Amino acid sequence: MEQATNNTQLLRTLSNQMADAVEQVSPALVLVNGRQRYPASGVVYAPNLILTADHVLEREDDLSIQTHDKRTLAAQFVGRDLATDLAVLRVAELGIEPATAAIEQARVGQLVMAIGGSSGEGPTASVGIVSTIGGPLRTGRGVVLERYIRTDATPYPGFSGGPLIDVQGHILGILTTGLVNSVALAIPIAIAQRVADALAKHGYIKRGYLGISSQLIPLPTAQRAGRSQEHGLLIVKVDENSPAQRGGVLVGDILVAIDGHAINDSEDLQVLLTGERVDKAVPVDVIRGSALQTLQVTIGQRR
Repeated sequence: MEQATNNTQLLRTLSNQMADAVEQVSPALVLVNGRQRYPASGVVYAPNLILTADHVLEREDDLSIQTHDKRTLAAQFVGRDLATDLAVLRVAELGIEPATAAIEQARVGQLVMAIGGSSGEGPTASVGIVSTIGGPLRTGRGVVLERYIRTDATPYPGFSGGPLIDVQGHILGILTTGLVNSVALAIPIAIAQRVADALAKHGYIKRGYLGISSQLIPLPTAQRAGRSQEHGLLIVKVDENSPAQRGGVLVGDILVAIDGHAINDSEDLQVLLTGERVDKAVPVDVIRGSALQTLQVTIGQRR
């Protein structure tokens, strides 16, 4: 009898904590009106700035949001990123405290809740666990997602753009079903914040290029030049006047690292050619013959 009472108390405590978590994040949750059908969700992540899913914005003008206290406010489109399916909106004089990002990264098996806005009374919630943490992932949009969280929490209609939270009400990621065949994924909050900050500053994400064509090849132990990785990218073409050519990359080189990060396949390469590395000179490691060489290559920016 005592054991049953203790179990009931534990369940009650957990249940209350989860309800408190939803209550904590709710003020920063908004409805986003950017398409003809039902609205999507968004999160206030910084003063007057809202993070939402890109695919729910079918237009870039005549946008509005609805707050937890039933205000309907005009929203200005700031920018979008296809690779992460994220977009940023600006709402003047929003006056809502931003949501709190989780400090610790999500873990497989962790109890989480997917939260979405509702035109009724209060938010909608769905509970589950973190099923997978993976990446890089090539999406249906033909771009590479650096990292993702997959959850078995049910993605109800309108959840895209809403937060995936832990039991403290802190945001682990931003939900989307717009990247891979309506599968519920979350963009980890550290990546989402980095993307959002870049969009707020520039209106777009810097994406770089080297100007090469390559193919994945295995690296026999004798050809690894002291490295442990088993694969590299064989350079089969170097474009004229490209960043790679100016940096000294040659056809026949095997690309194995950029800026100290190993490259095991083309998706690794695409992930590394983003953000602050664009327009900057970074070390590029290649195996030429049987020797490792480090070149300085200024990463170009795609226009």
